[in-house]
Amino acid sequence: MTLEIVHEVGTALTVRDADVELFRYTYVPDSPQLESPKPYVHPIRTRAGRLVSLFRPWDHVWHKGIAWSLPVVGDENFWGGPTYVHGRFYVQLDNDGTQRHRDLTRLGVEVDGAHAVARVSHDLEWIAQSGARMFTEQRALTARVVDETCWALTFETAMTNVTGAPVAIGSPTTRGRENAGYGGLFWRGPRSFTGGVLVTSEGTGTGTDMRGQRHEWMAFAGRHDDVDASSLIVMVDAAENPHHPPQWFARSEEFACLNPAPFFSEEVVVAPGETVRFRYGVGIADADADAAGRVADAVRHVLVRSAPRGGAAG
Repeated sequence: MTLEIVHEVGTALTVRDADVELFRYTYVPDSPQLESPKPYVHPIRTRAGRLVSLFRPWDHVWHKGIAWSLPVVGDENFWGGPTYVHGRFYVQLDNDGTQRHRDLTRLGVEVDGAHAVARVSHDLEWIAQSGARMFTEQRALTARVVDETCWALTFETAMTNVTGAPVAIGSPTTRGRENAGYGGLFWRGPRSFTGGVLVTSEGTGTGTDMRGQRHEWMAFAGRHDDVDASSLIVMVDAAENPHHPPQWFARSEEFACLNPAPFFSEEVVVAPGETVRFRYGVGIADADADAAGRVADAVRHVLVRSAPRGGAAG
């Protein structure tokens, strides 16, 4: 089992598993300002090569595979598109900020026991549309093969408030819109996954059933149009994350998405100079809903094993 990183210097990198491109991480996107330019992971594929992500869908062009997307950062929007304003619904404001790449701090493939691990870390800064600098960030992604049918992606972030005032990170729900607490690590699935099955440790259901529930992990099982096969995405929240276990923003009835949303109904307020940290594991498997618990256990093991000892991501 070997992994390889192909680096398009100054733009993106691709992690390959033999002849399969597992994912591409674009760290310097060319997105319009309206879409809050941010790094994103797309395309994402299973070990069998099946595509499990969607890029820039017509209904929400700011959805991009898997991305760290925050719609309410003080009065700024680092999600993209219009901002929820209570009493006015969604209004397009001049507040779509940018997550700007600064420096790559780590890039390579290492051996961890019997497994190869692809690692990338980089520094970013969060710039409001007005030009104000709000956060610096250290971000780290790793990829490793779990077994013949599954691989795991981990995502870590450490965001430091560089303004002179507290910054509240929230969601449309914290601003008054019921059951719309999206924000955080957000996955958008293929069109064919619409109508798929959501899975937790307590059973299965739809986004309508499970949106807002608290769980350590949640999975989405969907089917592909072009092959007679299912794929499974499992997202696991690290135990040390703020507001763990998180409420989840999930959809299956309109489109496929999954999002452990730590700011769903309660803000996280970051004081000047303070750093807030989050860690997540994502399992991508050639499997159906029945495998969700097994994959969640494997991803949880990866999260525990890879927990940083010095605190900061990277």
